[in-house]
Amino acid sequence: MGIEVRVPRLGWSMEEGTFLGWIRQEGELVRKGDSLFVLESEKAAQEIESFDEGILRLLSDGPRQGDRVKVGQLLAYLLAEGEVLDPQSSSSRVESPAGMPVKTNGSLIAPPGTAGSLGKAVGQEAGSHSTGTTSPARVGHAVHASPRARRRARELGVDWRQLTGSGRSGRIRERDVLVGAGQRIERRLPHSPTRRAIARRMIESQQVTAPVTLTTTADATAWVAFRQDYLRSNPSANVHCVPSYTDLIVKQTARVLEAHPMLNARWENDATVLYSEIHMGIAVDTEAGLLVPVVRNVEKLTLNELALRSKELIEKARKGRLTPDEMAGGTFTVTNLGLYRIDAFTPIINWPECAVLGVGRIHKQPAVVDDQIVPRDLMTLSLTFDHRVVDGGPAARFLHALCERIEDPVKGGLV
Repeated sequence: MGIEVRVPRLGWSMEEGTFLGWIRQEGELVRKGDSLFVLESEKAAQEIESFDEGILRLLSDGPRQGDRVKVGQLLAYLLAEGEVLDPQSSSSRVESPAGMPVKTNGSLIAPPGTAGSLGKAVGQEAGSHSTGTTSPARVGHAVHASPRARRRARELGVDWRQLTGSGRSGRIRERDVLVGAGQRIERRLPHSPTRRAIARRMIESQQVTAPVTLTTTADATAWVAFRQDYLRSNPSANVHCVPSYTDLIVKQTARVLEAHPMLNARWENDATVLYSEIHMGIAVDTEAGLLVPVVRNVEKLTLNELALRSKELIEKARKGRLTPDEMAGGTFTVTNLGLYRIDAFTPIINWPECAVLGVGRIHKQPAVVDDQIVPRDLMTLSLTFDHRVVDGGPAARFLHALCERIEDPVKGGLV
């Protein structure tokens, strides 16, 4: 019996998503657990697994890469061997070999409310086979090569019939001939679904906001000492989870946002919406690209609770196991490049949020304190904000208040 392949719901609030391409191809045998296609919701690009098996038959009017699709929309069928798709209807009928209609069971590849799997293969080019291997160049006894490949093979004296093709259905391309001749060729890295999603979000942010960046330097000497004292007085933190400097800045930023709510807001056409809760996004560098898991209600968490939750989310991000809900609903984002010896940079707003804080490295430098030159741990902060929502004065006061909390961490609410 034919099985319908429909768009799943990746998160409770999802109504539609972006179809990023098929992983399995028309006519391929699909087994349970195989990745079928890539679907994007918000910033999460996920491979959707099959819960059933059969031969994949695509709809003639099915979506193309980049099309918006609605939850529940029919995409394809999984057919048993011998079944054929009715050419007269691409939306509801499957026919048996005798031409009699076969009733579909209406099951989804991934049921509403569940997320597809996001595994190691998420970086593959949409539409490629999930194994990542090249196909043999021979179909039966025929060998296929493009005209350019044949011409280049003649020029280089290469027997292209002995090569393995990397093109569609194992077709030999010019690059295969060059590899066979031992020549260096350019390396092409196909854009993964996650990379395309990041690019689209960055461009969208620049197009719909009026970004301005303010930069200042905070004296983090007392901040560094506080963390060292905290670890000594909380030995269990060394075993379970050590609060990072990112955890410290996230916690103190949440405290400052409570007093400066205009930075914890979003722009709408007819109003500025102030969030009643503080959900902090933490930018994480992963093999798949930049991901931003969200720690919810940071203002209500202790430092230990925040450290445990952020550690859990960061590990899931780097293993490719974040769910769309864990990257949705942020109200403010922090991105820390201090680990890479970066002092200052211009972060891009994680729209629809109105601001993002960039954190540079803590670097011991000479500073003037009470007319004396002394070594101090200094840190650069870069705040990019949407000038439609916040003017320069309130944004500057926010940064000033944050610096004061960093310079006096106990008074600043870290404990």
